[in-house]
Amino acid sequence: MKKFLFVFLLLSSFATAAFAQSKAQNYIDKELKTDPLFKNAIIGILAIDQNGNKVAEWNSNLPMLTASTMKTITTGVGLNALGKDFKYTTRIAYTGKIADNILDGDIIIIGGGDPTLGSSDTLAFAIDSIFGVWTKAIKDLGITKIDGNIIVDDSYFVREQMPDSWSWGNFGASYGPAASGLSFYENRQSFKLTPGEKAGDKVEVTAVYPQVPGLEVINDLVTGEAKTGNQCAYYVQDMVCASQYTGSLAVDKGVVNETNSNRFPHLSCGYHFREYLLKNGIESLPEILDIKDIEQKADQARIPITETYSPELWKIVNVTNRISNNMYAETILKTIGKELTGTGSYDSSIVALNRVLEEMGVDTEGFTMEDGSGLSRQNYVSPKFFCNYYEKMQESGIFAEFFNSLPMPGGPGTLKSVLKNEEQKIKDRIHAKSGSLSNVRCYAGYVQGNKRQGLIRFAILTNNFAARTSQMQPKIEGFLKALADWK
Repeated sequence: MKKFLFVFLLLSSFATAAFAQSKAQNYIDKELKTDPLFKNAIIGILAIDQNGNKVAEWNSNLPMLTASTMKTITTGVGLNALGKDFKYTTRIAYTGKIADNILDGDIIIIGGGDPTLGSSDTLAFAIDSIFGVWTKAIKDLGITKIDGNIIVDDSYFVREQMPDSWSWGNFGASYGPAASGLSFYENRQSFKLTPGEKAGDKVEVTAVYPQVPGLEVINDLVTGEAKTGNQCAYYVQDMVCASQYTGSLAVDKGVVNETNSNRFPHLSCGYHFREYLLKNGIESLPEILDIKDIEQKADQARIPITETYSPELWKIVNVTNRISNNMYAETILKTIGKELTGTGSYDSSIVALNRVLEEMGVDTEGFTMEDGSGLSRQNYVSPKFFCNYYEKMQESGIFAEFFNSLPMPGGPGTLKSVLKNEEQKIKDRIHAKSGSLSNVRCYAGYVQGNKRQGLIRFAILTNNFAARTSQMQPKIEGFLKALADWK
């Protein structure tokens, strides 16, 4: 009787696993492959269970655009290479001499790449508390007046534009800030736009926060006719300290608050620290000097004053994946290069990341990387690579931190509205990162399968579809449900 019961349970287990596999694969065959919306699109899918069995597959070897699913590679490799408790360090130093409470020299803010410095995210330490530590340390040296300047040093990373594959329009967008050796306010800047009294009038542009000393904002905005909406565009680059607003703002829109990319966050950090010093009893009106614009004297020693630290990397990774923070992802990528090779450039960072993947035992066939966030349209990754990589992540010592950083349907983050009408038990089985560009929609991560399947690793990448994303989304979510819906 016991032997019969054992065989029965074993066969039942195989039957359950086969059902789950066939359900996901049948969904591909009957729903996706026959849908006219998917007919001319490029689709890549792979799902593999803990035993190495394919649960679902379609074009799994085809390298495709990843969008923000690339962040799972950047963050996972970052945790492996840097350690989950890695912290960014920002240092304060001075040059010259202190006499009679006067510093005859400069204060230097030496960036260490901290992407959270000055951020309004709850993850970050309040900037007043950071500035407070710096100011107290300066006062503890007896300094009450600075007869010099504030030098901002962002040379921890190579200062470079984003990859050439980024669209020009991305540079000025709120989602397009670059990584910086001395970041501030997530390298963004807020503006207030006020339309004129009638169409054709100039739109008033006011920088709100943070300030960028020396920034020239070229204002080509005009007031548009009623009901024409917000047609404003913002362009910025880091070759010269200038930006441009173009387009129109409808006369009936009222005051509009815009957030854009800030290519000079190191200058903003210096400016607002100077303001803090003035408010807190340090007599000074120093200039904010860019490290690139001053002549370095070989015999001019930097004397350390104090240093402050970012939150741990695993916390930064959690935010990066949960809300899909592009700047955090680009910073993590450049940090990999800086810490492993000594050079924080894109070239060195991508080389370093590939080396870490090889050390992890990941086959890098089907993997081409251009940036850390997935905004580039020259990132090409196959579903097979994603699944191989996710397998190695499961074997790593930082898997719990990585896994818990991936959003869940209905939870906080980018998957909040995914599978919104499905049962909670279905949602609870999915931990995944979404990715979206124009004509690109992707999901990659893990699904909790049945007892035999264990944790299923998967990727579904859809590229080059002609329909609206909102039309494609229900069928894509249907696949996620089919993968997670087992009895």
